[in-house]
Amino acid sequence: MKKVVVVGAGPAGLMAAEVLSSSGVAVHLFDAMPSIGRKFLLAGKGGLNLTHSEPADLFASRYGQRRVQIEALFKTFDASSVRSWAASLGIETFVGSSGRVFPLDMKAAPLLRAWLARLRRPQNGVPVEFGMRHRWVGWHQPLASNPDQRQAAESIELDFETPQGMAHVTADAVVLALGGGSWARLGSNGAWVPLLQAKGVAVAPLLPANCGFDVKTGWTEHFTSRFAGQPFKSVAISFCNSQGVSFARKGEFVATASGVEGSLIYAASSLIRNEILARGHATFQLDLLPDMTLERVLAEVQHPRGTRSLSSHLKSRLHIEGIKAAILHELLSKEQMNDPLQLAQAIKALPITLSSIRPIDEAISSAGGVLFEGMTEDLMLEPLPGVFCAGEMLDWEAPTGGYLLTACLASGAHAGHGVLAFLKSGV
Repeated sequence: MKKVVVVGAGPAGLMAAEVLSSSGVAVHLFDAMPSIGRKFLLAGKGGLNLTHSEPADLFASRYGQRRVQIEALFKTFDASSVRSWAASLGIETFVGSSGRVFPLDMKAAPLLRAWLARLRRPQNGVPVEFGMRHRWVGWHQPLASNPDQRQAAESIELDFETPQGMAHVTADAVVLALGGGSWARLGSNGAWVPLLQAKGVAVAPLLPANCGFDVKTGWTEHFTSRFAGQPFKSVAISFCNSQGVSFARKGEFVATASGVEGSLIYAASSLIRNEILARGHATFQLDLLPDMTLERVLAEVQHPRGTRSLSSHLKSRLHIEGIKAAILHELLSKEQMNDPLQLAQAIKALPITLSSIRPIDEAISSAGGVLFEGMTEDLMLEPLPGVFCAGEMLDWEAPTGGYLLTACLASGAHAGHGVLAFLKSGV
């Protein structure tokens, strides 16, 4: 019986293991952490967003420059497949008001338990063997690094650090699903990058994705002490980078002690991040009242206020209070606050300049990774026959909303089928 080693017990690795074990392949799945799916469980703590129900074309557009490569994976396993797969595990799903898809109970743990039960005790196929606290540290023997040497590469041997010492594991094929560079405490630390680069694998630098940013001058102590951690709700942001690529969306985000983060910021984070890397700063426009026109806002600001303070006037006429009022006082001078036109313009388009990206370990996900250009269509590494990659360690990124998990599952399924084809070919 053929033996495949999967390294990484996240969604991509588990899905690759499922495809392989259900096809009668012996799968040994190793992970450095003490338990399985830690990042998956934490990501689902506030409600597990499995995928999104929007049309396939719009869904695919969320993957930006890697749309073509990710769409190819969806031919194996797409957003509708996610819901069917969950149902096969006994997990009912529903579509929320935003179009996002969740388990009926909103929890990640029941799904993971059902998934692991099937992998360990499949009705058809070979049970997956798990090895926890096994940290992959490299290759035990030289791998064939030239396509012409594939016939000579009969097996692959890997080294793992374990509590009992070094372990050497041999396999007919390997699936690496080691994650990106975010949330190192949960296992995704990017330590695999030099191990692959040493074998001639092309890897784009790992960068924060779905991340927060620091404002250029920093918030004042007054603003931070009162409003750090509070959300801007029912606002919109717009941003246009130096290449003319623009972003505009309504939603909400959060003020942090040093800047901004949250869903609306994450949605624009790739554009903002790349602009900061290229130019050292990026400025977006904040619309505090996206459902009002500038003319309406100006009329309300100019409305006679009698003896009322400006703060009371803005609260009464425009419902601007709390953090929305505070950000105006934070970024506008007294002269600007007392000029109706400048104040109205700021309410509709307040410029906020960001100068640095929060560390990758704080990010929800990461960009960069193994380049698709150095892989076969089956996700096998060209320099390393029999070694496949899946999940967030590949060079792609996507916003939150179910897109990350769907692509991880799709790449795991695709890599699993790639391994089956590789084993069948006898290469």
